[in-house]
Amino acid sequence: MSYVLPGDVLTLPTPPPKSLKLGPGLLMLHTPGNPVIAHRPGVLHSTQKQQHWVETESRRYIPASQESVIGVITYRAAEAYRVDIGGAHQASLDVLAFESATKRNRPMLKVGNLVYARVSLANRDMDPELECFDATTRKADGFGELKDGFIVECSLGTCRKLLDSKHFLLPSLAQKFPFEVAVGMNGRVWLRAGSVKATVAISRAIEMLDDRQTSDEEVAAFVQHMDV
Repeated sequence: MSYVLPGDVLTLPTPPPKSLKLGPGLLMLHTPGNPVIAHRPGVLHSTQKQQHWVETESRRYIPASQESVIGVITYRAAEAYRVDIGGAHQASLDVLAFESATKRNRPMLKVGNLVYARVSLANRDMDPELECFDATTRKADGFGELKDGFIVECSLGTCRKLLDSKHFLLPSLAQKFPFEVAVGMNGRVWLRAGSVKATVAISRAIEMLDDRQTSDEEVAAFVQHMDV
């Protein structure tokens, strides 16, 4: 495990491979050598596919391209929606940025509705832009309006844990009862279960995982003894 602070220079292959992908917390400077520096504190993560990012316990979301987020519609105009994704600025969601959407056939979202979307543009000089379809297939693939359900807010680091297929929590909960879940990289988790009791139990498990004072063993024990 490697910790980084703002301004730290990372040691990466030189010149950077074409497959290099920098996630949240990292920035490549366009200077001789193309150095990559950290611009937020946290734990540096890297994969064999040359993907690098900094994981932080922050609850303020900084939009990053291609990340999935859960947003709340705050304003509806003729051609686009304004969406709160928990960042410093609200995002824009085009009314046609949905699967098979046309001018005559498009979702009619209202203020307060929830959407599961992908960040298509993230630039510090512009408001972020969202899309509700997969960029490669242009199919919804789970993106779109989130109906009913319940929102749990947690740290960005906890969301990354839940998105890790090897993490124990969501598979363990799925063995207890059926439920639907959408995890946003912006510190929001949407879930819908078959009963209020199950919803409360899942929410509590996520909150325990988010609590630094609670160990993974304690969370696993809580799930194991659930009675819903």
